Amino acid sequence: MSRFALWMYSPIRGSFLSICCFCFVAVSSDVRCEEKLDRALIARTVGDGKVYLGWRMLKNDPADVAFGVFRRSGDGNAVKLNHQPISRTTDFLDKLAAKDVEHTYFVRAVAGGKTGPESREARAVASASKSAPYVSIKLDGDYDFQKVGIADLDGDRRYDYVIKQPHKNIDPWYKYWRRSPGTYKLEAYDHDGRFLWRYDLGWSIEQGIWYSPYVVYDLDGDGKAEVAVKTGEGDPRDKDGKVQSDPEFLSILDGTTGKPVTRVDWPSRDNFAMKNGYNYASRNQISVAYLDGKHPALIVERGTYSIIEVVAYSLKDGKLHEIWRWDNRKQPKKYWGQGAHWMHAADVDADGRDEVVIGSAVVDDDGTSLWSTGLGHPDHSYVGDIDPSRPGLEIYYGIEPRNKANTMCLVDARTGEIIWGHDEPTRHIHSSGLCSDIDASRPGWECYSGERDFKDKRWLRDCKGNIISTEDLGGLAPRAVYWDADPQRELLVGGRVFDYGKKDTQQRINGKMVAVADILGDWREEIIVSSPGEMRIYTTTIPASDHRVCLMQDPIYRMDVVVAAMGYYQVPMLSYDPASEAMSKGK
Repeated sequence: MSRFALWMYSPIRGSFLSICCFCFVAVSSDVRCEEKLDRALIARTVGDGKVYLGWRMLKNDPADVAFGVFRRSGDGNAVKLNHQPISRTTDFLDKLAAKDVEHTYFVRAVAGGKTGPESREARAVASASKSAPYVSIKLDGDYDFQKVGIADLDGDRRYDYVIKQPHKNIDPWYKYWRRSPGTYKLEAYDHDGRFLWRYDLGWSIEQGIWYSPYVVYDLDGDGKAEVAVKTGEGDPRDKDGKVQSDPEFLSILDGTTGKPVTRVDWPSRDNFAMKNGYNYASRNQISVAYLDGKHPALIVERGTYSIIEVVAYSLKDGKLHEIWRWDNRKQPKKYWGQGAHWMHAADVDADGRDEVVIGSAVVDDDGTSLWSTGLGHPDHSYVGDIDPSRPGLEIYYGIEPRNKANTMCLVDARTGEIIWGHDEPTRHIHSSGLCSDIDASRPGWECYSGERDFKDKRWLRDCKGNIISTEDLGGLAPRAVYWDADPQRELLVGGRVFDYGKKDTQQRINGKMVAVADILGDWREEIIVSSPGEMRIYTTTIPASDHRVCLMQDPIYRMDVVVAAMGYYQVPMLSYDPASEAMSKGK
């Protein structure tokens, strides 16, 4: 990733400004076009008159960056709270704030003896009691939501939210399918919780995850995110309530208004005229990948279990332009039925361009086949620096179909070569599993999977494939979150945040967990939950022990957060191992 920072003198503030130099002209840039972010300063009352502050470190910050913290009480003048610039962390505990007074806080970066501009302000009232452990965004009705897309819709460098409601999921498989009781709506809310718009997907989109994929991202480089979504027209339901005819589209909605911008045909369902054709044809996905290493491209897919068709598009001048089209019917048989419930974008071969991990197979950045394990459909797949002792990236798979071996395996992301695998037959490795560094006593990331039909068959392995435990970590889809001060994630199970192997609860979560992402404060993650009529964003106030660049600026992590708006949920991965990074810095 090519990046740099300029420090310019401001005659207005009489100080030096840090200018983020990112590309926003998609047709001519030689650097990766990415979103701009602000400091995301948060101020949370933690009781006893104390206020916790957290803010972002950005990857264009100079290596020697440090920060000053300022407080303005009531209508008074701003006072600097730290005697020495803060360089070890990007958080601060204000212990001396006057109680029952509203305080306004901001931070300023310092590097090379030069001071940057004031951050956007955050406010809190110091009091004897704690504030709620979450930020609340009231929805425009008393409903819950299924998914959330996170991106800057209005160009103010703060994250906004596009939810899909209500929380209903009808699977296309004949044993699970039922008639949709209503229609999905996409709704946008800005950073401060203001309702922006609603878009009804209508009766042409059934109420299930696989009928209704969408992503939110700045696709044309203008600094404002668009919404890409599968749409249809009218009410094409047959007498049973299934949608099996009429056109389907990839549509682009304006992120600030929700109004349609352009559309193209979605890959046709006509190719799926076979046994189980409705089930197979109803599996649809969308993702974003930097196929040329510089500009975001949309990736749309139809099919998972048999035929798979993938099409890549760029958005330019308000129009979608096809880049390439990949069809597994034109590939060797080992590319059939290799799709997953999630697509990853990652530069698996270190050539500076993203590949598309569709499951047990990978499509190269130019739309040609790169490799396939041939193991079949994975219920979960995780891409990242899982084993930091090896060069490059790895992929952890939990394979659903019965196999004699390797239904849980780690493969080299560059070649698809199996590094290690489960050496016994399995029946149905199920759900999203988990891949996260949760055990500080072992290097790398741990990998967890289990059998759907056997509650006593669970496996937690280290990055070398050694079985650590066969205990149940909380079902087949436990979550994890960076929450406390160490570089390991904590488990998020049953509404509790806690360290692996320990019973102490660090945080209670109320509501249905929808997403985990680093969207506020420092590098630790937030937990987004759905509660009737409300989106809650839980954020940690545990003092940090080190600093780290905002996780959303890691390419794998950011694209994983993008695709979390569609498909079955998995926690986002990283292109590096935070524990190894901390160890190398002596932290």
